[in-house]
Amino acid sequence: MNEAARIIDAMIAYYEGDARRIGHFLKVYGFAKAIGEAERLSGDALRILEAAAITHDIGIKNSELKYNSSAGGYQELEGPPEARKLLEALGIEERIISRVCWLIAHHHTYGDIRGDDHQILVEADFLVNADEDNLPPAAIGSVRRKVFKTRTGLLYLNRLYGV
Repeated sequence: MNEAARIIDAMIAYYEGDARRIGHFLKVYGFAKAIGEAERLSGDALRILEAAAITHDIGIKNSELKYNSSAGGYQELEGPPEARKLLEALGIEERIISRVCWLIAHHHTYGDIRGDDHQILVEADFLVNADEDNLPPAAIGSVRRKVFKTRTGLLYLNRLYGV
């Protein structure tokens, strides 16, 4: 089983019984992988992106338990320690885990994008959230102008939402 499949398996076990959360991270992973490959990420950069896309919302469970909220700030706080435990148990190298945890800690931070992996993760998550949250066209257009930078992310956003 390849690395992404092992992480997916672990995350499905982590969110057992929560089909909505599992479906969400699988959709984000699909968009992130497609955008990453189209934008020519490879090697560790693509491994990091894939692992981060799969685990990006791992902090929701503890956020809801501790704060009775799944707000983005709580996810960014609670996610990295949980992701670290999961990825270490799978034998993922520290250099990969470190960046994945950083991405999880910043995946709702749109104002200071740092790196192609961060850009693509934010775009992939937004592509899914826009649909799941039923965002109005004006809100989608605003995020398009302010956040989206990759050619592929923009193409997908335009095709999905016509903005």
